[in-house]
Amino acid sequence: MANVQRRIGLLFACAVLALILAGGRELYLGVIRSASLRKDARSQQVTDESIPAPRGTITDRTGAALAISEPAYAITADPYLIKNATATSAQIAEALGSSQAAVLSDLSEQTGFVHLALGVDEARAKALLAYGIPGIEATPVMRRVYPRGALAAQVLGTVGGEGEGLSGLEYSQNSLLDGDAGERRIVRDALGQPISIATARRDRPGATLKLTLDANVQQRTEEVLGAVGDVFHPKDATAIVIEPGTGAVLAMADWPPANLGEATELSTEELQNRAVSFNYEPGSTFKVVAMGGALQQGLITPQTPFEIPEELEIGGRVIHDAEEHPAETLTASQILAQSSNIGAVKIALLEGATQFNNWVHAFGFGSRTGIELPGEESGVTPSPSEYSGASMGNLPFGQGELVTPIQVATAYSAIADGGVLREPHLLASVNGHVVAHGPGHRMLSPKVALELREMLRGPLEPGGTASEVTVPGYEIAGKTGTANKVDAETGEYSNTAFVASFVGFAPVRDPKLLAAVVVDEPQNGSIYGGQVAAPAWGQIMSFALPYLGVSPE
Repeated sequence: MANVQRRIGLLFACAVLALILAGGRELYLGVIRSASLRKDARSQQVTDESIPAPRGTITDRTGAALAISEPAYAITADPYLIKNATATSAQIAEALGSSQAAVLSDLSEQTGFVHLALGVDEARAKALLAYGIPGIEATPVMRRVYPRGALAAQVLGTVGGEGEGLSGLEYSQNSLLDGDAGERRIVRDALGQPISIATARRDRPGATLKLTLDANVQQRTEEVLGAVGDVFHPKDATAIVIEPGTGAVLAMADWPPANLGEATELSTEELQNRAVSFNYEPGSTFKVVAMGGALQQGLITPQTPFEIPEELEIGGRVIHDAEEHPAETLTASQILAQSSNIGAVKIALLEGATQFNNWVHAFGFGSRTGIELPGEESGVTPSPSEYSGASMGNLPFGQGELVTPIQVATAYSAIADGGVLREPHLLASVNGHVVAHGPGHRMLSPKVALELREMLRGPLEPGGTASEVTVPGYEIAGKTGTANKVDAETGEYSNTAFVASFVGFAPVRDPKLLAAVVVDEPQNGSIYGGQVAAPAWGQIMSFALPYLGVSPE
């Protein structure tokens, strides 16, 4: 009996001890650790997800979309959860339309997280998720889409995998285009299935940018450059179309083109915008600097005669014109029309080195134009203190300095616009608000600008360097340029590598449109600006003038 009572007492003591322990445990979990346990529970049942914000739309001046954002998915995987990597990679590759070898390589990584694809459209993402493969997830993202394909690729630029601008306007205007991501809270049950989704913060889309570009003018300009590429097989080529009176850029094209749909495969060189980054010696298009300065200073008139010898020695350097000729007399207008190097030097010598250099900068050379694009070069213009004895024998006709196509187009736009140098621009409005651009500043008098415009008819008239180029219905003016490139190995001017260019405007009396074409190292047939670049200019202007409603004369 005593043994039974002892056993009962022992069981009772054990029961009491168990109750005490249970109570202590409850106190520990319910009071001491309650906060941390609630936090852990929430972390397993409640998750906050980012809602990607649409990147701002980019349109042309008519509102036609050039770059838009649309919902997509980023596909990720946990390789440790993949049972049969070979079979699974085949399923994934089929759903995503990608290479099985690439997917298998990703799934073979010794890690718990890999990116399989970015910017996958909804249909493909759902097709993949339908397989129910463990470890495969699809996260909502936004992807950049370019409705016009390769159109204006180097101007628009590219966007990286995280939605950040990497080049072009996508980079320089990233702060405007980049929206603010939203946030949503998802509550899941014990099996991980969502039972409620609530928006904690709405996303804010990026700004809509309307450009001054005209998609149709841009398209035609790119087609013309494509034809130049097919015929002359140059290293590259660029063209710019501008409204002289406003500085608005209607087209900015590069050849070879770049397909933004394959941005990840494009090199830095392919995405380079040569209109703002190509430094080159301008050749004869630079002759308007000395000519315009001398006219403005009253040193010459368009009819001032100059004796042009067969050759001219300056600082130990002998200068020739492009074509051999006996000694002759040319007026200033004829010097420009026939592109006489000797004549340009003689006019610059009337100004002197210091004043000539002042005019170089007055025309905008040696400084960035300020256009809203990254990577703009300022060119290279030596100061008079850096001149050699021969510098005034080559600088006036475009040797010894470096310029960019946008600088040349801007300088000639000032001549076309009555002597006012304006900042070229691409942005027309942001979210419907017009972007204000400066009024520019006068660098030539209206009288001198008119004289220059009339003188620039010469290269396109009989006997001029681009006499075969016409734009039916319009009076046109412009200047050719053909410049030897410097051989990087020898440091001497090459006899085989040239830059051919042409810049001009129309109508002459009241210019509404200007275009510049620069062709780097044409290979097939001619290397001259009048035969390579000028015809392309004529084709661009023949389309753009009537298309834009400029009345024929």
